[in-house]
Amino acid sequence: MTAIILDGLGLANELALELKQEVNSLKVIPVLKVILVGNDPESQIYVRSKEKRAREIGINLEVVSLPETIEEREILDLIDRFNKQDEVDGIMVQLPLPQHISYHNIINALDPTKDADGFSAVNMGKLWLNEPNFIAPATPKGIMTLLDHYHLELAGKNSVIIGRSNIVSKPLASLLLARNSTVTITHRQTTNIIEIARQADFLFVATGQAEMVDKSFVKPGAVVVDVGINRTDHGLVGDVNFSEVKQVAGYLTPVPKGVGPMTVISLMEQVVSHAKMREENGAKSD
Repeated sequence: MTAIILDGLGLANELALELKQEVNSLKVIPVLKVILVGNDPESQIYVRSKEKRAREIGINLEVVSLPETIEEREILDLIDRFNKQDEVDGIMVQLPLPQHISYHNIINALDPTKDADGFSAVNMGKLWLNEPNFIAPATPKGIMTLLDHYHLELAGKNSVIIGRSNIVSKPLASLLLARNSTVTITHRQTTNIIEIARQADFLFVATGQAEMVDKSFVKPGAVVVDVGINRTDHGLVGDVNFSEVKQVAGYLTPVPKGVGPMTVISLMEQVVSHAKMREENGAKSD
């Protein structure tokens, strides 16, 4: 058996063309503000990938680069200003932040309707309560879009997530539950992780450990989604040993060109959606 590759980059390119058409039909220009604190090389790479996709679609993405020594109060003041600007459709804060700055204070200062990453407590709470009008975190949303594109049915299936992060694993679990999947989250304190993983019809791996998951974790024919991206001496790899797992899995995301592009396009979808809402509200008030 050789796994069918879930082509995230190909789908993201298709969705980008659709978004570009939507943007061209708007009378307003979608605006995304990206706050980048410090000079972390990885963060700069991620921001550049967002800039590239935004340009393709027609989104005005402005990166606000701030020194690592900046005070938290100054960032909060900047967010407050963006919150009040009607023309701003999305605000995102590139992670990680310096240790002296509170992640929770910064993220929860965002207007929930402009919280492009969907990380604020308001959006996370609405997600878990299955309430309307929330913004889902971009990576879990992108994963669901990718699975839907390949018509992979989650209802009644066992989903196992390896990893318990607030920005991927926990919101992904909520989205999977909403699709009537039976969800198990494992982590470093899970004693029988391989045994649990082998019960998964859908296996999601988000550990940050290069090629941790080999074929011993995978039930034959399972769908394996690799959320990780790690730089090694032999290039970019995921949290899954691709060459091994592709021999066992039914479907598998590659790294790169799998989940990463879907994360970026999901972020862009949130911004365009807000711009459309802004235009509609403007028309109603005219």
